Amino acid sequence: MECKDILNLIAIIVIPIAAVLIGQQLQNRAEIRKDKMQIFKTLMTSRIYGWTPESVNCLNIIDIVFADDKTVREAWKDLYDKYCVQNPNEAQLKKIQNAQYKLLETMANSLGYKNKVTWETIQNPYVPDGMIKQWKEQAESQQAYNALLNTMANIVPSEHENTEAQK
Repeated sequence: MECKDILNLIAIIVIPIAAVLIGQQLQNRAEIRKDKMQIFKTLMTSRIYGWTPESVNCLNIIDIVFADDKTVREAWKDLYDKYCVQNPNEAQLKKIQNAQYKLLETMANSLGYKNKVTWETIQNPYVPDGMIKQWKEQAESQQAYNALLNTMANIVPSEHENTEAQK
């Protein structure tokens, strides 16, 4: 067997295996980037709503998905430490908000959006006036509903009171 034949045989065996391994590696990297983007998008969109189940889930998997990014994990740790303050005052709430924005900025930089997603962009989400009005109306309706339930609870005697009255 000639050297040329040996090289051809090696190429026939090695090239498909290398292609599969390289393809798998590229697919894994794309999946990780997709997960990072999902976390970033969820946190960016939920910054106007406050807590959502999706945003809490995203915060809880940052250490896994961004395991290869020390700066993002440090920004998350800083935010987490600020979240752990019991009954935060106004100054502490402002620190929490700044830490949230810093986490988003750090993620944006990690994802290649440096100078594209700016601090100003992060701090100024779009919230239409109609949505704010709807939130206020919903809160007022909830308060009215709670007041009605409390009034009804005071009017209708409890089962324990009925039993005591019958004795």
